[in-house]
Amino acid sequence: MPKKDKVEIHWLTKPQEHDYPAAASYLSLIYDDKTSAAFVTELKKTALVEFKAKDIFRASNLSLLGISNLHVRRDIKKIKSGELMSPLLLVRDHTNGKLTIADGYHRLCAVYRFDEDALIPCKIV
Repeated sequence: MPKKDKVEIHWLTKPQEHDYPAAASYLSLIYDDKTSAAFVTELKKTALVEFKAKDIFRASNLSLLGISNLHVRRDIKKIKSGELMSPLLLVRDHTNGKLTIADGYHRLCAVYRFDEDALIPCKIV
């Protein structure tokens, strides 16, 4: 996918506190409460790493949301205005061999719009 706009994406040095309950809520749809809580506890403790946007998409098997999505549009505006974006929270699903985006799917879609090779800070367990 060609780069549409040359925009520098700025990141926070750690996820925002409200990202963890959002991740727990999503993970509780996939896993039992105890497992979801354990993932969130581990996410809080793990260090940030970086992955390319395109690799996160490939590993997750998710579709790219377009700019018609309200949350993606909102994140695109944040990126263009230079706001700091929160890192993604990711969980490796060893059973199914895919990556679960516990929090940050819309941010990922917004970043991909600018640069599929963009390095995205993440916490992953």
